Formats: sequence, structure tokens, C-alpha cells
Amino acid sequence: MNNEKSFISKLKSYLIFAGPATFAFLVVMIVPCIYGLYLTFTNWDGISATHAFVGFANYVTAFKDKDFITSFVFTVKYAFFAVILTNVIAFLLAYVVTSGIKGQNFFRAGFFTPNLIGGVLLGLIWQFLFNDLIVYIGTNFKIPILSQSWLSDPTKAFWALVIIAVWQGIGYQMIIYVAGFMNVPKDVLEAASIDGASGFQKMKSVILPLMIPSFTVTGFLTIKGAFMAYDTNLALTAGGPYNSTEMISMHIYNKAFLSQQYGTGQAEAFVLFAIVSILTFTQVYISKKLEVEA
Repeated sequence: MNNEKSFISKLKSYLIFAGPATFAFLVVMIVPCIYGLYLTFTNWDGISATHAFVGFANYVTAFKDKDFITSFVFTVKYAFFAVILTNVIAFLLAYVVTSGIKGQNFFRAGFFTPNLIGGVLLGLIWQFLFNDLIVYIGTNFKIPILSQSWLSDPTKAFWALVIIAVWQGIGYQMIIYVAGFMNVPKDVLEAASIDGASGFQKMKSVILPLMIPSFTVTGFLTIKGAFMAYDTNLALTAGGPYNSTEMISMHIYNKAFLSQQYGTGQAEAFVLFAIVSILTFTQVYISKKLEVEA
């Protein structure tokens, strides 16, 4: 009887304090996700009131879609460079702004500022830079690599997307690395110095192993963000020139809403979700295994 009263009391407390949030999560996340999974097995076009069950036909179509494969490969390439460059530069900046240099708080704020700019606005700003300002500088100062808009060339447009992703992302990841650096015990570093460890040895054998939790978080965020990138891609290149810079999220959106193949687009979205989930969970699992305690 006491156990039953205790359970009812806990249930009432849960419903009062966490019930609204749980209900909102179910309505906004879980139910749409389940319904979206159901739609992957239908031929719904996103408009009509009726649809028919087609089984796994949409998944077969997705894997046969050459544009889907091309955009996925392009996104993998983009994610590879964006994730590595963002984390390396963010780590170096965090090391600099925690080293005691004069005005380090000002630099922290300055490096973080690009992260506050929305993806669409960011794309429009850099579109002006690549199409006008940089071309003007390249033309007047006779710099061949800058004399033509980067967004008109597939290879340069790819690197333009990477540059913007890194420029926007390093500030947020830097803050996480700053927290990691500040959590490294000072007495451990002092003990390493007393034992005669050089700066490189302390970085390799002390700081980096203790920074693994920060690498876990930043790796997860940057991998997820790179594969889900859409707004900057839309504002900067809109997939051009000739769909050469169309990333996977943009392809899925176009397939579902512009081509009115919602079932196929939803199937491609779930394939992307599965791939990103496997990548991120693998990365987190490996990172957790490498964590050490001071």
C-alpha cells in the first residue's frame, strides 16, 4: 500500500513539473517522427489528401537516385574538411585565449561573434564578398585566384562553403575547448613541469587526454551540423553552379517539396538520419573509451 501511494505521489509530481514538457516533446518530436516513418512507405506527394502504401519502393528509389548519391558524397567531403578544420582551429584559438595573453576576453568575444549570425544572413554576406568585394580586389590588384567569383566555379564554391562553415563554427567550439582547458587541474600541470616535461610533452601526455570530453562534444556537434547544413548552402550557392554544390539536406528538401515526391524525400531523410546517427554514436562511443581521469 505504501509503495502504491509513493508511486502515485511521484507520478503526480512528474505530471505537474515534467508533464507539459513531455507532452510537447511527444507532440512535436515523437509523433511526427513516427508519422514521417510511415510516410516513407507511401506514395504521398505532399499535397493530395490520399496516398497508397508502396512498401520499400521509396527506399529502393532513393538508393537508385544518382543525384542523392552525388549530393551525399559531396556532403561527406564537405563534412570531412569542415569538421577537421573547425576543431583544429577552435582548439588552437582556445589554447591562445587561455594562455594568459593580454585582452584574451576581448578575443574570446570576437571569435565567438560569427556564431551569432544566422545561416541565411551569413550566406548573403559572404555571397556579396565572393561575388563583388573579392572579385574587385582580385581584378584591381591582379590576383588571378580572386579575379573571378568563387561561386561560379564548382571547386572554388566547395571551398567557399567550407570556409564559411569554419568561420562560423570555430567560435562556438572554441568556447567548449576553453571550458576543457580551464578544467585541466593546475596541480597536474605543475607536477609535469617539476618532472621536466616540455610544453609539447605536457600537451601530448597531460592536456590532450584530459580534453577528451571536450573532443567528444565538439566532434558530435560538428559532424551533426555538417551533415544537416542547409541554410548557408541555400543562401550562398542554392546548389549551383549546375547543382554541383547541392548538399544532402537541400537535395532532400527539393525532392520532397519541389519535386512533390514526399515519400521518396522522406525515405532519403531517414537514410540520412540513420547514417548520421551511426557516425555520431560511433564517434561518441570511441571518445568515451578514450576518456581518462586526472
